[in-house]
Amino acid sequence: MRCSAGGSGLKFLFVEPFYGGSHKNFADGLVAHSRQEIELMGLPPRFWKWRMRGAGLEFFRRLPDPRKFHGIIATNLMSAADFKALLGAQCPPMLVYFHENQITYPVAPGQPVDYHYGFTDITSALVARRVLFNSHSHLSGFLTALPEFIGMMPDMRPNWTESRIRQKAGVCLPGCHFPGHSAYVPSARQNPPLVIWNHRWEHDKNPGPFFDALYAVADRGIDFRAAILGQSFANRPPEFDAATDRLPDQIVQFGYASPHETYIDWLKRGTVVVSTALQENFGISVVEAARYGCLPLLPERLSYPEIIPREFHETLLYRSEGELVEKLADILLRPDAYEPARKTIAAAMSAFSWQHRIGGFDAELEALAEPGPGTER
Repeated sequence: MRCSAGGSGLKFLFVEPFYGGSHKNFADGLVAHSRQEIELMGLPPRFWKWRMRGAGLEFFRRLPDPRKFHGIIATNLMSAADFKALLGAQCPPMLVYFHENQITYPVAPGQPVDYHYGFTDITSALVARRVLFNSHSHLSGFLTALPEFIGMMPDMRPNWTESRIRQKAGVCLPGCHFPGHSAYVPSARQNPPLVIWNHRWEHDKNPGPFFDALYAVADRGIDFRAAILGQSFANRPPEFDAATDRLPDQIVQFGYASPHETYIDWLKRGTVVVSTALQENFGISVVEAARYGCLPLLPERLSYPEIIPREFHETLLYRSEGELVEKLADILLRPDAYEPARKTIAAAMSAFSWQHRIGGFDAELEALAEPGPGTER
């Protein structure tokens, strides 16, 4: 368990059932930057399905006295309803933060859909006093999908849940771990241009069209290098290993870059960061890369139109795989022509630093808190 220093007189418990990856990044940032006193209790980042089933019971077992907290923060990879029921009348008000949701999350190829996880998200949102999503597109997608999801029930459909959740839901974009000042310091770009992939090596990040775009520009004789970063898992999509055979001279980094300073160095050398994701509710990896000078080349969907300044949508957001290839080829052939965009976008990303984002979270926590621990819930 970790604890922030605090300074507001308010004390919160943050229970994170999947303390790894973007969940860990968010939890650590909130604890480190908040003016509230936040105790962080996390579980190892594995067996996510079991976390949704059983994390509430484990946190209940570990929690000595909930009455000392003014509120509880939880992310949605657990059943907040189970946790709250176990705590009973002693449960402080809860804020549930949605990094993702299991109603709109794309299922891996060959995997069956288990609708119980979607219902867990619904009941977690219903028992929370406040529900926050990490982007407007995420909130909108979740609420839009609810009626069809609920419509699958054979009878006694809880159609009222959509309006009940909407009344308590809001958006608070997460912070990122980089300096909040807006100055752009250009670094030496790699020549030939360097393409960055810094996403998880999983099906929802849709790597196939990314590698197809690399093959297409390579077939045109365009010179480039590629750094394939991001976290890899045992059952990674086959496109990654196939790429090392197809692009042996172009791929200069293949695998997770550690320590963090090495990862940042790759971003600083990058020319363009590409996403072909099917699921992206915020996009920390893209924001990080853009902050350090990579041009973001992204699909015109998901959260990406929210995080990229509107004046660059036509230039850097693509609508088809063919358009991805054409825009990528132009960036690789004329990187200097994009230098003004690179500078402007890098400066704009400073708004996503924890320095600038923490005020919204602290305001949410203060609104959540009651007059004192142990009061009537």
